[in-house]
This record gives sequence, structure tokens and C-alpha cells, in this order.
Amino acid sequence: MTLGELKPNQSGIVLKVDGQGAIKKRLFDMGITPNTSITVKKMAPFGDPIEIEVRGYIMGIRKEEAKRITVEVR
Repeated sequence: MTLGELKPNQSGIVLKVDGQGAIKKRLFDMGITPNTSITVKKMAPFGDPIEIEVRGYIMGIRKEEAKRITVEVR
């Protein structure tokens, strides 16, 4: 399952981050790395952007970026 498929208030553990170059580096710089807990807080009315909580920080990412993040729901 990808991060983009999670519903608000659902949590998961990051298994893998797909992508290359700048996009993957940006996600890693944001703290989205394998074995990290991640929670979807809110979604915009049309689903883009998604508000997430990672490592105690709340941030927004685009749905296209969220599709690159594979998670295991817990």
C-alpha cells in the first residue's frame, strides 16, 4: 500500500521510498526513510496536498510524492 492510499488518521511504517535523484533526496531530507512511523493527518478536498506527521513534525506533501512511498499499515 502507498502513503497516498491511507485515510486521515491512519498510520503506517515506511517500507520503501521509490524514485530517483532530487525527489528521493527531498523525501529523505524530510525524514521519510524506511522503518519510520508516518501518519496521515488531513487531506485537502481534492486529495492534494496531504498533511502528514513524521518524526514529530507535521508537513504537507503532494499526492504524486505520496504514491512513491510504500507503507505497511499498523
